[in-house]
Amino acid sequence: MATITKRELAIRLTEKLTDKGFEITQQAISEIIQTLIDEITDSLAAGDNVVMRRFGAFELRELKAKLGRNPKNPTATVKIPARAAVRFKPGNELKEKVAATLKVVRERKR
Repeated sequence: MATITKRELAIRLTEKLTDKGFEITQQAISEIIQTLIDEITDSLAAGDNVVMRRFGAFELRELKAKLGRNPKNPTATVKIPARAAVRFKPGNELKEKVAATLKVVRERKR
């Protein structure tokens, strides 16, 4: 399966917006993408959830403290402290589009 980088995403967005008549550079699009990522990160770090309709929601979750095992010494237990984690919950439109790609995903694994 292909991996899309921020740079490739900026190129694609620039091409699509140029086709729609907008004059915008890849550098400007890259700045917009990075600003979006920074704003989402800052909002989550402040304890807020971020919701983008039709795309999905970034939600904060608390992972409780638990006991784990040290892989180098499986008999020794290690305390893993409680922590905050981010969960992405996809929106309905994203779920539907991704669900329709199952055949493509299976073919790429071969």
